[in-house]
Amino acid sequence: MKTAHDLVAAAKTRVQEVALDHAEQAIREADVLVDVREADEFAAGHLGGAVHISRGMLEFKFSANPALQPRDLKIVLYCKTSGRAALAAAVLHDMGYLNVQSIAGGFDAWAAAGKPVAKPEVPSFD
Repeated sequence: MKTAHDLVAAAKTRVQEVALDHAEQAIREADVLVDVREADEFAAGHLGGAVHISRGMLEFKFSANPALQPRDLKIVLYCKTSGRAALAAAVLHDMGYLNVQSIAGGFDAWAAAGKPVAKPEVPSFD
C-alpha cells in the first residue's frame, strides 16, 4: 500500500520544482500563481498575487474557469512545504498543462527566507 509520502515522492519525479532562489523569477514569468493550501492557511498569509485554489478543488476550478483552461498557461504552484503542490502539478500535467512548476520548500521556505508575505488587514473597530 502506498502512503501519502510515496505519492508525493513519485509526483516529484514527474514535476518541475523551482528552487527558492529562482522562485521570484518564475513567479514574475508566470501567468498564474496558485496557492493550493486550505483557505485558513491562505488567509493567515500567502505570496502576493497568489490566487487560492485548494488542492481538493484544483481539477474542478481549472476545468470550470475559461481563463485557466489554456494548456500553455505558465503556472507556478505552492503549498506549505511542497508536497501538495507536487501532487497538484502532477495532476495538472495529467490534464494536459504544459508549463507547470512548484516552489521547492513551499510557503514555509519562502517565509523562512524572509521573502514578502501578504497578510489580510484586520479591520479596526476603534
